[in-house]
Amino acid sequence: MQTESKSVSLSVNTLDQIGSQINKPTYRRDELSPGIVHVGVGNFHRAHQAVYLQKLFERGQDLDWAIVGAGVTQYDRAMRDRLAAQDWLSTVVELDPRKLSATIVASMVDFIDVDSQSIISAMAQPEIRVVSLTVTEGGYFVDAETGGFQLEHPEIVADIENKHSPQTVFGIIVAALRQRMNKGMPPFTVMSCDNLPANGEMAKQAVLGLAGTFNDEMHDWIAEHVAFPNSMVDCITPATTEREISLVKDTFGIHDRAPVVSEPFHQWVLEDNFSSGRPALEDVGVEFVEDVAPYELMKLRILNGGHASIAYLSGLLDIHFVHDAMRNPLVSGFLNKLEKEEIIPTLEAIPGVCFQSYYQQIVERFSNEAVGDTIPRLCFDGANRQPKFILPVVEARLSQGQTIAGLALECALWCRYCFGTTETGTPIPPNDPQWERLNTQATLARENPRAWLDLADVYGPLARNKSFETAFGTALHSLWENGISATVEAYIG
Repeated sequence: MQTESKSVSLSVNTLDQIGSQINKPTYRRDELSPGIVHVGVGNFHRAHQAVYLQKLFERGQDLDWAIVGAGVTQYDRAMRDRLAAQDWLSTVVELDPRKLSATIVASMVDFIDVDSQSIISAMAQPEIRVVSLTVTEGGYFVDAETGGFQLEHPEIVADIENKHSPQTVFGIIVAALRQRMNKGMPPFTVMSCDNLPANGEMAKQAVLGLAGTFNDEMHDWIAEHVAFPNSMVDCITPATTEREISLVKDTFGIHDRAPVVSEPFHQWVLEDNFSSGRPALEDVGVEFVEDVAPYELMKLRILNGGHASIAYLSGLLDIHFVHDAMRNPLVSGFLNKLEKEEIIPTLEAIPGVCFQSYYQQIVERFSNEAVGDTIPRLCFDGANRQPKFILPVVEARLSQGQTIAGLALECALWCRYCFGTTETGTPIPPNDPQWERLNTQATLARENPRAWLDLADVYGPLARNKSFETAFGTALHSLWENGISATVEAYIG
């Protein structure tokens, strides 16, 4: 155990002072040159893509594929400030319950100022061959009703009116591609690493939607030359709080202003579809396949759907940590029945993959006490996550004429959570960017469940499905009439 007085402030110049038990880069930073601009330098990116590239660099391979960070939000500006003070290095701690391990990740060599013109200029440099994204599931401007691109979204309208000074990531990408097209340069690949179905297709939809407002030539050039590979990414990465900063300082003797903690499990399945080359990531565990969709659907439904399934029930039961939720028989029983009877049966077989084994692995990952993942994190931003992780499963079940009792109960639990009190009456702090609106509708739904389904941007056409409306109304009525625990117990049987 290190003491705070002996902790080393992380930087390139202090790497030699960091203990030998810490995994440090075996390559020199001055050997690296950039090949990727990554937008959205959050914890997941630094625990996932940055780690895969570090492993590649440690093999002496593809040293011209280092990462340059970028971002368009105040969060990105704050992250840049923290990382600038430590030469863009990050401490990544793998939370294996048997033994924690720490690695200094050095695969990012710069972080562009949070300024659209600076980012456009960086993306337009010939050495940049990939622009990758982790901009959250809700950052793709998808219309819930049609599934199309929201050209009428205020941020997109602003970019259309100010094409040469865009503020959204997709406006910036289009502007950079326009420069490359005008200079006769090859395009970069746009590689989404966000948790949403067909993430590459969603990125393509957004880029082409904006490009079409420039001119037909721009639209057609991107459609013909720019690759948008779909990918499936997976690694549970909790938010960094003072708890994680102290853990890194006290356990490993490192003062890192923005450390990352993650589970030991990593997975990345990626379509081999790139405009201007790619690093040899298959040498460090990335699975390249022709079609990511079956793997993506497995993960979105079993893992992300599983997170949603335990989130609101656990929050209503005043449970804070995910591993504690998994010890609760109501939560684990609800998850087990819902996964096995309603979620997993919607998946088509993948050669060589056992869904039941994958589910058991998910249970073990959720139960990892060392991760310290929290229920409030899983509950956050339900208005964006439910349409991606739960409602497509509802639609699949209904299209096959199958029951949706558990899925309707999950939706009702989310509604009950947004009412703002737990089963014991404890207030729930606002936990969604749209909390005020959700709380209003959840309050109305106590007497009229239909009010919740009036969230058209969430439920879309599903709100008009009578079978879903009936099942949802029955579940919500029971939660209020019989209580949360009794309702879930009755479902589990």
